[in-house]
Amino acid sequence: MSQRAYNDLWADAQLELSRLLAEEQPAEQPQPQKDRVVFFQRLAMLYVRYIQILRKLQKAHELIIHPQKRRAIRKVIDSVMGRVVELKNEMVEKEFLEYHYMDDILHDMKLTPDKLEIPLPQYFPNDHSKEVQERKAMLMKIFKMVEATESLEPSTEKEMTQEEAIRVIQVAERARQGRMRSKLYEESREASLRSTNAGTESTELAAICIQKVWRGYIQRKKTKIERVKELIALGMVMDPKYLAPSPAEVALLAAEACTRLKQQEHEAAYQKAVVAVTNQLREMEGNNMSNTLKSQVREWFFKCRNVTGSFPDYPDEEDGGSAFIFAEKSPQQVLEEIAAKEDEASSNKSRGKEEQKEKRKPDKKMIDEQEEAGLKMHPSAFLSDLEAADKTFNDFWSSRDETENFSQKHDVELIKEEKRKVVEDEIRVQVDEQMRQELAELKLSVDKDKGGKTKANTKKKKGSKSGKKKKKEKDLTADRTLESLCQELVEQGLLKQPNDVRLQDFLGDFNYLGTTLRQNDIEPMPSLSDVRQVISLYAILPLGSQVVHEKAPLIKSILLVGPEGAGKKMLVHAVCQETGATLFDLSPLNTAGKYPGKSGLAMMVHVVFKVARLLQPSVIWIGDAEKMFYKKVPKEEKELDPKRLKKDLPKSLKLIKGEDRVLIIGTTEDPMSADIKSMCKMYNKILLIPRPDYGSRYIMWKELINQKGGETTKALDLSSLAKISDGYTPGHMVKAIQSVVTERRIRQQGSRPLTAAEFVAPLARIDPVFQEQEEALKNWYAKTPLGRKRVKAATGKEEEQPPVKGKGAKKKT
Repeated sequence: MSQRAYNDLWADAQLELSRLLAEEQPAEQPQPQKDRVVFFQRLAMLYVRYIQILRKLQKAHELIIHPQKRRAIRKVIDSVMGRVVELKNEMVEKEFLEYHYMDDILHDMKLTPDKLEIPLPQYFPNDHSKEVQERKAMLMKIFKMVEATESLEPSTEKEMTQEEAIRVIQVAERARQGRMRSKLYEESREASLRSTNAGTESTELAAICIQKVWRGYIQRKKTKIERVKELIALGMVMDPKYLAPSPAEVALLAAEACTRLKQQEHEAAYQKAVVAVTNQLREMEGNNMSNTLKSQVREWFFKCRNVTGSFPDYPDEEDGGSAFIFAEKSPQQVLEEIAAKEDEASSNKSRGKEEQKEKRKPDKKMIDEQEEAGLKMHPSAFLSDLEAADKTFNDFWSSRDETENFSQKHDVELIKEEKRKVVEDEIRVQVDEQMRQELAELKLSVDKDKGGKTKANTKKKKGSKSGKKKKKEKDLTADRTLESLCQELVEQGLLKQPNDVRLQDFLGDFNYLGTTLRQNDIEPMPSLSDVRQVISLYAILPLGSQVVHEKAPLIKSILLVGPEGAGKKMLVHAVCQETGATLFDLSPLNTAGKYPGKSGLAMMVHVVFKVARLLQPSVIWIGDAEKMFYKKVPKEEKELDPKRLKKDLPKSLKLIKGEDRVLIIGTTEDPMSADIKSMCKMYNKILLIPRPDYGSRYIMWKELINQKGGETTKALDLSSLAKISDGYTPGHMVKAIQSVVTERRIRQQGSRPLTAAEFVAPLARIDPVFQEQEEALKNWYAKTPLGRKRVKAATGKEEEQPPVKGKGAKKKT
């Protein structure tokens, strides 16, 4: 595709976004919706449409090479991602479920299930900013240094247990017996060949025997070819020539790789141009800007003195300095407004009692409205940004003539417009310092009599400001560098490298019957595809985008609940890889014996959260999260003190703000052993990860066997294998595949293809997830805050609106 095609894709996405904004903000305020199902359908429709817009914008951003266009698209992508997260949050509030089923909406919109996947921007882990690159290089240097020191340490040999010794002896003995049997077989075969008389069989019988074997082989081969041709003609099997990438696809991939190289070249040229233009503006326009600002500030000085009789106080740097002055209205306008307010106040005194009576009436109306009101959408923090981006596109980019800009390089005039404001802010700071001194000299020379009063006023003002300031968090490591703190955490095993896994490696199929089952009063279990979507919305998008994290509903912590091998730890590492986040491990077993005592514990939490903020985005993983909230600590774990972080960690969690891209992810297999109230207070979101269904198991067996080097032929009945593996988790399947698909077995596949029977024995040695365990997890989840709301809604006890306090509410029973 050409750059024109990608620009058209961007234009299509903006057109669809304009239509969607017109629907979300109509001219007339829509009436509240009383039907919860209809309201949810509207939310789900908006959610799916925004995802389709996000997919188009993401594709355009990946392959457009114009650096300024890519920045404009990225702003829209951040706002669309935030709106998707907002809609997801509203759907959870209205349906009281973390997972939703939209197969009916996909059917109505003629979309395939893969279109519902959340597209993850590629620029999340590939942040090319100078600070991020320096931090990554520093961490890699520390990891390599610690690995080198550990390798130099003398390795202590582990003592072999009795069972391991017996197993080694058995293996050696069985190998010896196998060699002996093979030797005896060869000797007996040679002896039999020597004893037989070669001349007894005629040449004709030998030729006939060979012909039979050969003709049978040729006929079977022809039959197999004809069978494959028939299946291809019926559309039941893919033509092999379409399995390999076509020349057109190869050319497209090569063109996209070339496009990404051009992106990097144009980006580097753009960065150089930014520096050059900024320096040019400082030299050419800096003096004019400075003189203009000084004259404006002086004019403001004397206007205020003429109106108020004294020189004003200069705004502080925290308030914006001279920018705060020109944001306010002129002194004359202020006086006119004060006079108008005094006239209104005098005229309104006579009507005070009447207004108070009238104010009581709307209270009753409000109560009636609340009783009759239905469901409304929450105000969005991203619609204004989307409207501004849509206006910018329509006013500037859509009508821009780029016939002469064939190479799609940056526009210098646009850089000047952007950087002129930056240079003006820099000069404003310098001008503010000079004008403060000038104002102080004017006060001393002209307002000598009023100088004491003004000083007293300023002192009072400063005192009032200082009284409002909140106490800052005490920095226990103010005298230490970031590198030394990171090295300490790596040596203690609290800062780790995430595994190289992606979210797409978390395999799972879509739930095609979710809506149908609900219509028949059957609550379906979520699929692993739903888990991927929720992790993308709750963890990856907020951690990857600062805009989404600050404006979207803040999620500080997530708890992943599921059986052993469900993929909880894999999801933690996938979040780190997709966002380029730093991984910290505060699992109870990992922190046992480290930083002892109260002071040591406070230091550990302080250092981890300090480094997490400095190296954001960051993920703090807590494995076996139930141990931190044990109802009763087992005897064998009392020495480990697993509950030592129970008090300090929630306190540090409260200090995480919107600008801190730090996320705590806990994983647990046995939440029933923990105090549910304390655990639910700690984690904002609790996600139940189910065992895979039939469709997910079928995909897993096929993909995991192929990844290991196996071949999925007709001899391997994947459908039966997926059926008999019901109850097994992805971790169990991986263990079974590793034990069967060895290097020796891979070499034998040509003569002996893999069969489903080979995987039965390894699976039989593993305990599956029994129905009792799954029901226990479901019952536990029903006791969580969201689970209780869902139970109340299902039984019809859910309250649509909170009770209204006041005189009118007392009559209501």
